[in-house]
Amino acid sequence: MGTVSQLHERTRPLAHRIQSDEEALEIARSLAANFAQKASDRDINRVLPYDELEALSQSGLLGITTPAEYDGLDISNSVLAEVVAILAEADPSIGQMPQSHFYILEALRIDGSEEQKNFFFARALAGDRFGNAFSEIGTKTAGQYDTRLTPDGLGHRINGRKFYSTGVLFADWIAIFALNARDELTMSLVPHGTEGIQVIDDWDGFGQRTSGSGTTILHNVYVNADAVVSHHKGFERATTIGSVGQIIHAGIDLGIARAAFAETVEFVKTNARPWMDSGVERAADDPLTIARIGQIAIRIEAAAAMLERAGKKIDVAQVSPTEDHVIEATIAVAAAKTLTTEIAIEASNTLFELAGTSSTRIGLNLDRHWRNARTHTLHDPVRWKYHIVGNYHLNGIAPPKNWTL
Repeated sequence: MGTVSQLHERTRPLAHRIQSDEEALEIARSLAANFAQKASDRDINRVLPYDELEALSQSGLLGITTPAEYDGLDISNSVLAEVVAILAEADPSIGQMPQSHFYILEALRIDGSEEQKNFFFARALAGDRFGNAFSEIGTKTAGQYDTRLTPDGLGHRINGRKFYSTGVLFADWIAIFALNARDELTMSLVPHGTEGIQVIDDWDGFGQRTSGSGTTILHNVYVNADAVVSHHKGFERATTIGSVGQIIHAGIDLGIARAAFAETVEFVKTNARPWMDSGVERAADDPLTIARIGQIAIRIEAAAAMLERAGKKIDVAQVSPTEDHVIEATIAVAAAKTLTTEIAIEASNTLFELAGTSSTRIGLNLDRHWRNARTHTLHDPVRWKYHIVGNYHLNGIAPPKNWTL
């Protein structure tokens, strides 16, 4: 990747090299403890987490999915999902940043050339961050694209406009998804700051407020031929690209649920009053409150168990990507994603149900959990995951091959 590497200059020390799943989890917990301290302030004041993202880069967590043959840890997908859940529990905007990053690395693993893999996996191990210029608004469906990749001499030019460009503000590399002359989806990896790329910090969603999911404008951006990946090939055969992307989304939702639950328990213990007909002195002794806390705790555990199981199914499908193994992974991830979606919303609703009116005070900012849950769970409609799982079991219809599965 000589032509690409010449465009990118390192501005930070090399990242720590993580040696085990256990170390990855320990580092995630340590980072999360720091990230949680000012997460509410960042949300209220919309302070973008540049320092926190630098700490994430230096930690080595952004390189944990690098395959062993490229000097990486090749971490279990169950552990990957848990790492993301830990970060998201502290700050789901930060937890969402690696979603595109790891999706891009999986797409690279599946369809990148050896030269591309050697170069970009090394960058991930060094701590570089990969952001996406993927989704567009104004098209008929979320799966359609107007952005185009056209030949220009030995390389290509890209023109288009992207929205929901999560993490692109903080990225060292931008993965631009565009249709080629044959209407095939491509992924071009270019350095942040490449001429013709304009990144606009205009994300104004009420949740995930500091995820940097704004607009990316691509005006005649030049791309070297060796930086283009034929992304469409990853969905013409059985692969785990979609499953990896989806299990990370599920991990984010699980983290949001855990955060809302922890706030609920603390508030009920220390601030909530018992209902006047309960006959108890403390809200924490109200049998109906206790039962509701138990319900949420059990559902969070069930979602976490499903996520772990789905991660193991992806592990198998990555090692042996047969049609059956990939379908098993897809179905398991879809099932886990439905549970994490629903418990994130339920847990954040229950926070106010049990904590009472005083918990709605603006200064507490407890509504950020519901706002984050409601915003992030809109990525892929759960109703279609129920349909896909039901259609597979009832009619033997294999799930479609796309990035939402």
